[in-house]
Amino acid sequence: MKKTLLASAIAAVSFSGAALAQEDTSASQLAAKMDSMPTVYGNIQYAIAHDNVDGGDSELSHFDNGSTLGIKHDHEVAQGITGFFKLELEGLAADDKDRESGLEDLDEAYIGIKGDSFGQIWVGSDDSAYERAVDEIANYYEVATLNIGADYTTGEGDLIQYSSPSFGGLTLMAAVQINGEGDFLDADDDGVNDLGDKGNKKSYPYQLAAVYEMDALEFAVAMDSNENADSASNENTYGLRASYDMGALRVTGEYHTTKDASDTFGVIGYYSMGANQFALSYEMNVADDAADTETTTVTLQALHNLSDHMYVYFEGYLGGGDDGVYDVPGESERSIASIGAVYAF
Repeated sequence: MKKTLLASAIAAVSFSGAALAQEDTSASQLAAKMDSMPTVYGNIQYAIAHDNVDGGDSELSHFDNGSTLGIKHDHEVAQGITGFFKLELEGLAADDKDRESGLEDLDEAYIGIKGDSFGQIWVGSDDSAYERAVDEIANYYEVATLNIGADYTTGEGDLIQYSSPSFGGLTLMAAVQINGEGDFLDADDDGVNDLGDKGNKKSYPYQLAAVYEMDALEFAVAMDSNENADSASNENTYGLRASYDMGALRVTGEYHTTKDASDTFGVIGYYSMGANQFALSYEMNVADDAADTETTTVTLQALHNLSDHMYVYFEGYLGGGDDGVYDVPGESERSIASIGAVYAF
């Protein structure tokens, strides 16, 4: 630690102690002050992966797998109504000491209110309603390089979202994205305007979802209007998910379809055994092109919790499908083996 930082830290502690000594602060008042402070949280994530394409390139890489630092807070606005906010930054690049910047990427940032009688409404950047309701498999894994996921285009920014309270197990969700004339639309985060030269027009893509829980069963349906897609049409994406929990075992199946784009099917099973968890999934995507090109992925994960704050894992991915899906003529296999560790607080 630099001497200036150390001196500042000592001064801050000394000042805080003196201030507390001067005040007649009871234990209950001090506890109330502590409870009113924001919660700071974060994680460091490292992974090593070997990526091999049959007939193509092979690569070994060590990388930061999404380390984040965040802060969140909530407070009572009125009786039965809570206000809340969250700010989470990523892009730490914890594997690269020589990088001159860090935490420049926004992962989540929103404010909102919630209550038992009306649910919650929030504004900002967060996982979308469609993603939370039906896109489970692709969002579960750590490295997730080959996971397929659903083919929907509404992003996670500029959202106004609503989630209802549970009505006998039924929860309703909705989201709308506000894109003004000056907004740059990049739902797939590839650095390219998804609307091309149409990017200076307003659009309001929206999502609707419903989740029903009944004992060990859970059913969900969702749709995305895809109104910011740069394609010949802006056909809706529809998704279905069914999950069943049997104590230590959970099984989920999901299906997504978008006209003139693709159909995606997936199934995953999770099994918990003490500090260990195992997962196995299969995903298949059929593109709506002249060849009905198929892409498949089988993923295996073994995860071990070292403590409440730290876990390690292994993930193996085997991708396949029609010849050429990985840009190698006559070949269609890609494999990834990865190991990683996460420390979270």
